[in-house]
Amino acid sequence: MTPTRRNFGQQAMAGLIALQAPAIALAQFKKPVAGTDYQVLDARAPVEAPPGKIEVVEFFWYSCTHCNAFEPMLADWVKKLPKDVAFRRAPVAFNDSFVPQQKLFYTLESLGLLDKLHAKVFAAIHVEKLNLSKAEAIVEWVGKNGVDKAKFVKEYNSFGVVTKAQKGSQLQSAYKVEGVPALGVGGQFYTDGTMARSMDRALLVVESLVDDVRGRRT
Repeated sequence: MTPTRRNFGQQAMAGLIALQAPAIALAQFKKPVAGTDYQVLDARAPVEAPPGKIEVVEFFWYSCTHCNAFEPMLADWVKKLPKDVAFRRAPVAFNDSFVPQQKLFYTLESLGLLDKLHAKVFAAIHVEKLNLSKAEAIVEWVGKNGVDKAKFVKEYNSFGVVTKAQKGSQLQSAYKVEGVPALGVGGQFYTDGTMARSMDRALLVVESLVDDVRGRRT
């Protein structure tokens, strides 16, 4: 979300709606409609998936309450994805205050620590109520979780991580992300809990879009 498109109060309300998943909405799921359940991008967004794979991207922010609530559901969903679907996460930066956590994600990714610490970052912020909005606090936290602080700082400030963060922000703009959590498919489609009416249903929308992309390839 960029401040010029939606303020934080509106984002919070959208996130609240996004995480309300009426069973009836799922039971009556029908083929999603462009412009209602999802958006078709005007121009294709870049993808990193290898040839033959359909890319799904989750846009998130560690400090987002709704992203935290969505994470367990998403993690279970990812485990069941077909082999021709490539999933990745993209931390957003709606303004400069988001960048430290954006770089935290890419540093953990570069050091091979996402499996160990990704969920723990959410828990630290939303359960332990730690403020991990600044680089200094982030470095102290990773150190307490068994990470070599000097090695982390070097990678955190590296050209590679800075470049990944910049590309992540560019991807966010390419998908025209309005709020998080949100999902992109194949560099072509975008949906979120507001459009799909719940994050449960957003995953069903994504599955339908993946099927459509797959069908066009056969």
